[in-house]
Formats: sequence, structure tokens, C-alpha cells
Amino acid sequence: MTVAAVGILGVGLLLLLIFLRVPIAIALAASGLLGYAALDGWNTALKMFGTVPFQLASAYSLSVVPLFILMGAVASRANMASELFQAANGLFSGVRGALANATIGSCALFGAICGSSIATAATFSRVAIPEMRRHGYDPAFAAGCVASAGTLDVLIPPSVLLAIYAIVAEQSLPKLYAAAFIPGFMLAAFYVLAVFAVAWVRPDWVPRVAAMQISQRLRAAVGMWKLGVLFIFAVFGIYLGWFSPTEAAAVAAFVAIVIAFGTGAMGWRGLWQALLETVFTTAALFFIVVGAFIFARFIVLTRFPTELAAWVQQADLSPVVILAAVAALYILLGTFLDEVSTILVTVPVTLPLVLGIGYDGIWFGIFVTVMCTIGLITPPTGMTVFVIQAQHPEIPVSRIYRATLPFLGADLVLVGFLIAAPQLVWWLPKALGI
Repeated sequence: MTVAAVGILGVGLLLLLIFLRVPIAIALAASGLLGYAALDGWNTALKMFGTVPFQLASAYSLSVVPLFILMGAVASRANMASELFQAANGLFSGVRGALANATIGSCALFGAICGSSIATAATFSRVAIPEMRRHGYDPAFAAGCVASAGTLDVLIPPSVLLAIYAIVAEQSLPKLYAAAFIPGFMLAAFYVLAVFAVAWVRPDWVPRVAAMQISQRLRAAVGMWKLGVLFIFAVFGIYLGWFSPTEAAAVAAFVAIVIAFGTGAMGWRGLWQALLETVFTTAALFFIVVGAFIFARFIVLTRFPTELAAWVQQADLSPVVILAAVAALYILLGTFLDEVSTILVTVPVTLPLVLGIGYDGIWFGIFVTVMCTIGLITPPTGMTVFVIQAQHPEIPVSRIYRATLPFLGADLVLVGFLIAAPQLVWWLPKALGI
């Protein structure tokens, strides 16, 4: 059997196991091990199978992941989400769609200290949806707004997904965080415009809420100081040269704990729960990463990425056609894979293609992250949609998916901007000299 045939069978086995509901970490590791053994023998395959977990577990670059997860777990228990929502509501109050836009703004800012789309969606599902429904918002639109806004943290730094991509693609994490700033806040702005568009077409879905007084707005804005402090340590500290990314994550997690205890928002029980959440989330994530690296070793051995890139160059396809095909692949995979698994499975194959048409790994990191935000709200398995529907079972999941369509349109607009104007990604890293 040829190497190419083994590669195709390995990918087919992976997809089969995923469709059979085998846990993604096991599916990746099993496919990679069997494929590697078929190409290079069981002795070499078992040695690889034993060394990859050790190499990853001892990799200093991975230590940033649990630290940012801990910071987000503490922040979600310290009432920072509700305080952000009240502050953003004060900014938008008096405008039709104020509560929806407050949800988008607060999710975008909360994403800067959380890093988990599922955690953000679950948190604001409890904070924002009841408030919007109390003021007469359409329940499905309120749920769709939270499901979509919850994906913003995937892109806005410090993003755990970007940290995973940096490890897989061997790219600079500070550069990726700097590159994500402008696209991330552009996407939040496009979501705000989507709310205004829905309010214009269906004003009964998005009622006007009375404006807050100046004193109320100022009191609400004061609650954002916690976010500001964490953001300085978690992000600005990296670019000011105070910390490395891992040091920044550690300091920010410690500061989050100090703030939570100092303000009385969290006690020892809450800290224990945050630590347990961090351990469980990190363990699950690292199992997937180990499986993905085993599968990636098999893919490299097949030379499939190199051969695919050479075939694309020989076919003389235009860059737009190649990027459209890559985008379609990510939309398809997003219907049944979570964003971390999608990154780990595809980047070893798709990155060489994109490098071959003149883009770099930093730009592709932002592009693929935006595509993952689309997958998080795409049927049939949009993760944030199901998180919200589980907390609000009275809202049909089909209606929530329909309510996310305006926000999917905003995602696709940003994808168009990234392809047409890649300098949106490159400008800030160059300006910062990193």
C-alpha cells in the first residue's frame, strides 16, 4: 500500500471515529498510532507514542494555558461579568438594542480575562438573557445574541485558542495577541451593527430601554476597574516588557485571586471550585493536544501537507480560491468539532497551503480563529448555542440558530476584510516592533 493511501485511510479512520462519538483525544491518538505503525513499524510508532506526551507535558510554552484558564475561572466567580454588563448597559442605555449591545461589549471585554467561549456564554446566559427578556426582548434573539457574543473571547487576547495555535504552528504568541486586537474589536463592532440592523427590521424583537442618568452610568462604569487591572497585567504587561506570556498569565491569575478575596466576591470555597475547574479543563485540553500531536506526527510522515501544497501550486489556483476552500473546510469541521480540535487537526495540513500563497503564520492564526468563531454557532453542534439552550430549555434550539444568522453575516464580513486587507492583522505587531 502506498504512503498516500495510508494517509487517506488514516484521515478516514479519524473521521469515522469522530462520527462514532469516540472522544476526540482517543480518536486522534488511535488514528495517529495505527497510521504511524503502518508506515514505519510498531517499534518506532510505540516509541513516538511514548515520547510525545512527555515532550508536551514538559513544554514550558504550554504552561500559559492553565494559568489563563485559572484567571478566567476566578473572574467568573468574582461577579466581574455582571459588573461589566451593568457598565456596558450604562454606555448604550437609551438606544434601541442597548441591552443586546451591552451584552456584546461586556462579552468582548470579559473575553479578555476569561478565554473560554463556553464559560463566557454560560456566564452571560445567566446575567444577560433574563434581563433582556424582562425588558421585552424576543427570547430567541436574546439567546442568539449571547451565543454569538460569547465567541468573541476566542479572538480577543488573551485567547487560549491563540495560545494553542501558537504551539501547534510554532508562532510567536505576543505577535498573535497583537495581531488579534484590531480584528477582534472590529468583529465586536460588526456585531453591534448587526443588532442595529435587526432592531431596524424587527423592532418588536429589540425594544428601547429607558436611558440611565449620568450618576447611574458613572457608578456602573466604576465596576470595570477589576477588568482594567487584570488587562494591564495579562496583556499590556507583555508588550511593556514586564513579563513573558507565561509570567503575565501567572501574575494576572494571582491578581484576580487577590481582587476576588479583597472585594469579598469569592471565598475559599470559590477558590477551590476555580482550581478544580482549571484542573479538569486543562486535563481535557491537554489530552486533546497530545492526541493531536500524535496524529500530526503521522500526517508529517505521510508528506501529505507537502504533496498537497505542491499540487495546489501546480494547479495554479488563485489565492482567493484556495482561501475559500480552506474557509469552507473550517465551516464544515465546525459543525461537528470544537474549536481546539479543529485547530489541532487541520493546521498541520492547511498552514503549508496558506504559506505557499504568500500569507504568513500570524495572519493565518487570526483567519483560522475567526473561522472557529463561526463553527461555535453553526448547526448542528454549535457549542455556545447548546450551552445556552441547556440553561434555557424553553427556547427552541432551532430558533436560537436562526437568531445567530445576523452575527454569522458579521463573521463573514470580517473574513472578507482579512482576505482583502491583510494589513489589518500585520499593522499592530509592526507598530509595536515585535
